[in-house]
Amino acid sequence: MSKDRPGYIVVEGPIGVGKTSLAQRLAQSFETDLVLEGADENPFLERFYEDPRKGALPAQLFFLFQRVRQMENMRQADMFQPVRVSDFLIEKDRLFAELTLDSEELKLYEQVYDHVTVDAPEPDLVIYLQAPVDVLLKRIARRGIKYERNIDAGYLNRLSEAYARMFLHYDAAPLLIVNAAHINLVDSDADYEALLEQIHSTRKGMQYFNPMSAAI
Repeated sequence: MSKDRPGYIVVEGPIGVGKTSLAQRLAQSFETDLVLEGADENPFLERFYEDPRKGALPAQLFFLFQRVRQMENMRQADMFQPVRVSDFLIEKDRLFAELTLDSEELKLYEQVYDHVTVDAPEPDLVIYLQAPVDVLLKRIARRGIKYERNIDAGYLNRLSEAYARMFLHYDAAPLLIVNAAHINLVDSDADYEALLEQIHSTRKGMQYFNPMSAAI
């Protein structure tokens, strides 16, 4: 990455941590394309939150096919303008599958996954946002998406632990782990600029950014 052309940046983290909002702001700052996972396009997501047992498999397969198409589109994009900002890694698909599907559904999912071509570009930087479950619940309630009202602390705790396991040995790209519990990366210019400085200085390996700002 360079300061002017940061390359392909991915923002990840559990539901409610602020990854989409940060990805949008980064895309504006770098004047580059934004690739979002499009949860609002998934017709099975509301069903999943109302009844996880009935809605998990179709919701997961929809996301899989959607993300594969998005990766294909990125591969086919103008190679002279490779800068992108995205709010998901393709690896998250299997993370959610293992979390939400029962054993037989997971076998079916894995069979489907093995038969689709996932040619995902390698990120130049992954930003992993973390926050405690109580903070996630407050942020989810604040944004007021109707079908997310059924998300509970138990599910968020399992999801956060799954993300932590996924990134524990992640080495496919430089990884910046951000404690996002007490900062506002959307409305606070000071918090956002501090993160930008950290982004520009992260070149390899795993680094941590643990700012302390006014609690939000």
